[in-house]
Amino acid sequence: MEGEKSSKGGCLGWFLVLIVVAAIAAGIGVYIKSKIHHSSDGKPEPVPGPPGAIVTKYSDALKLSMQFFDIQKSGKLVDNQIPWRGDSALKDGNDVNLDLTKGLYDAGDHMKFGFPMAFTATVLSWAILEYGDQMAVVKQLQPAQDNLKWITDYFINAHPTDNVLYIQVGDPDLDHKCWERPEAMTEQRPLTQINTTTPGTEVAAETAAAMAAASLVFKTSNSVYSSHLLKHAKQLFNFADKHRGSYSENIPKVATYYNSTGYGDELLWAASWLYHATKDNTYIQYVNDHGKEFANFGSPSWFSWDNKLAGTQVLLSRLTMFGSKDLSSSANSGLQNYRETAEAVICGLLPNSPTATSSRTDGGLVWISEWNALQHPIASAFLAVVYSDYMLSSQTASVSCSGKSYKPSQIRKFAISQADYILGKNPMKLSYLVGYGDKYPQYVHHRGASIPMDAKTGCDDGFKWLNSTEPNPNIAVGALVGGPFLNETFIDSRNNSMQTEPSTYNNALVVGLLSGLITTSSVVQSFT
Repeated sequence: MEGEKSSKGGCLGWFLVLIVVAAIAAGIGVYIKSKIHHSSDGKPEPVPGPPGAIVTKYSDALKLSMQFFDIQKSGKLVDNQIPWRGDSALKDGNDVNLDLTKGLYDAGDHMKFGFPMAFTATVLSWAILEYGDQMAVVKQLQPAQDNLKWITDYFINAHPTDNVLYIQVGDPDLDHKCWERPEAMTEQRPLTQINTTTPGTEVAAETAAAMAAASLVFKTSNSVYSSHLLKHAKQLFNFADKHRGSYSENIPKVATYYNSTGYGDELLWAASWLYHATKDNTYIQYVNDHGKEFANFGSPSWFSWDNKLAGTQVLLSRLTMFGSKDLSSSANSGLQNYRETAEAVICGLLPNSPTATSSRTDGGLVWISEWNALQHPIASAFLAVVYSDYMLSSQTASVSCSGKSYKPSQIRKFAISQADYILGKNPMKLSYLVGYGDKYPQYVHHRGASIPMDAKTGCDDGFKWLNSTEPNPNIAVGALVGGPFLNETFIDSRNNSMQTEPSTYNNALVVGLLSGLITTSSVVQSFT
């Protein structure tokens, strides 16, 4: 009996030893696994090669988005592919012996607002510079360049002397009293200018940014035109900086539609683009010298036609990520403030980040404003995909958001979520891009789209088409409408301009976003 008891105790002892050994082994395994996991987290993700496999849904959406610029064109059309559009506004600028017939109509009206149109050109240029190779794969690079040139041709003519810029064609009060096709316009279209007596720093600086960025787009294909654009960009920046004043304050009427909240962001934005276009270090010195005054370091902001800070911060991050041999160590040190704030912007967008914004719909769409709700999510997603590609191409492993690290692929995932929402992955199963998918808005707030081609209507009697209960007779292909309310509802009504009106600057942003998502590829280390 004693011997039997002793035998059982020995077995139990060995059994306990085995358990302890197994536990230690398991712990070592977990530890090793953990170390491997953290080690792999520290490694940069691989750099993509040339453009890879095409993501069909983004390619299809990009082709549609590009067509909306054709719908919005003013002037004598060239190779017009939109059957319900024709020549219009052929007398714009005649009052001052300038040809201001080109450019784009702003939204569903027939106004040419220089401030948001310039932003459209800057963003479209940026998209081409980052993703022109990807656009080319799906045959959209040439249309993008043609659309850009239609705008910059207008800006060249709108800047007849160093310190004069025509910033608006049309009177919004008169324009909005009419509901007519642009081809049938008969009302007066007065011009608005800024000059040394009535300065408008933000619109002059944004136009400088547009011209500088566009000069890079055309540098190889049309060097003479590129040099012409750059000359205008430099002149406009000097005008904007030396004769400071808000156009909203000096021309109060413009504040009703595109009120500026300040011009410091446009000065930094323009200087950043001028550095990329010229490699002149005085522009980097400018952004560093004026950063404390204008950049709002450490405080993330929303990228939009009014606020360019987040765009500036991402754009200048290019220089610190890829390194610039032309910059001194002190210049690079100053640029770190922009990069750190760019990372704060990105951290605010990622839904699981400790600093994530709570301004989202239940379906995950970034939602900031009831009016034109889609502007901020597409602008944010565009910056996210650009920044993630900077990280990939520069072999930057991750960004740190209050101690939590995120890889480029996770940042790109956010951008994809916003693009997919817009294309129909939302509670309403509705594509907010007109013409994409089986279900999209039918009552877009757009004069030309709402009136039949053969209708003989003028300024006043055209309102019957605004109030018609029939869907638009013409499809505004590629138009990105305003978007949903916070509760993710959408009222498809022509009178609901808050949700159903498209805009050209929204389309520039969505073109940039989709171009970054149609395939994977690395971005160039320098635009020149």
